[in-house]
Amino acid sequence: MGTISEMSDQDLVARVVQAERDLVAARFKHSTNQLENTARLRNLRHEIARLRTEARTREIAQGLGKDALIQQHLPTTSAPAAGTGASEAKGGFLAGIVDKISGND
Repeated sequence: MGTISEMSDQDLVARVVQAERDLVAARFKHSTNQLENTARLRNLRHEIARLRTEARTREIAQGLGKDALIQQHLPTTSAPAAGTGASEAKGGFLAGIVDKISGND
């Protein structure tokens, strides 16, 4: 794929979400001494910053509020099951990790 500025809004948001998930996974590996390349943490943080900067630039150009672009194009999750908490119902970039830990695949 081309540069960040050439991405569609949906692709940009999907990449932000994936980079944030990768960062959480890398932090977990680092804390358990399983991360071989610790520079990956820094690279992921920088990638997230670049992606979020582009998202904010687009929001300003479109007259949207902060994080409106990300909220608009977040990948939708299935309806929450009965008895799930409000944080799980919202989804977010930790939803997949929470599901794996709790066994709700």
